[in-house]
Amino acid sequence: MKEHFQVGDKAVYPVHGVAEVVGLEQRDFGGNPTPVYVLKILETGMKIVIPTGNAGSVGLRDLITAKQVKEVFSILKERDIPRDTQTWNRRYREYMEKIKTGSVFEIAEVMRDLTVLRATKDLSFGERKMLDTARGLLVKELALAKGISEDKLAAEVDALFAVAAA
Repeated sequence: MKEHFQVGDKAVYPVHGVAEVVGLEQRDFGGNPTPVYVLKILETGMKIVIPTGNAGSVGLRDLITAKQVKEVFSILKERDIPRDTQTWNRRYREYMEKIKTGSVFEIAEVMRDLTVLRATKDLSFGERKMLDTARGLLVKELALAKGISEDKLAAEVDALFAVAAA
């Protein structure tokens, strides 16, 4: 993980996705001037302020590298996954924990597992929303990492699952 982000850098904030560092400021926390990153989440425009010293503990990280993009695609292509016999709510909790890690690899597993599961049974409303969330987080980061449009990247991901984008 990069120690210091600069204004204009892209970073990934767990659950919210890719953000741009739009400011480095001093904020007063309990009487102590504290350096902070001001982040703007690309997907929603939401602004988040994180003390620079807490960046690692909250999971703020660099975008993945081109080599890691290949690893993510390997995870997405994997079909030899254990048959899921859990109840939907237990599965939901487990997948939510994976998304909260902010790890692109864990998020890829969630997307793969839910997409494969969707082929054999109807997903609950929560699972469908989670699949959309995982897909959105992945597509945005992978597109930036590969330097291609989100539409083009989404088409590549959909092709892996032989799902025509409606």
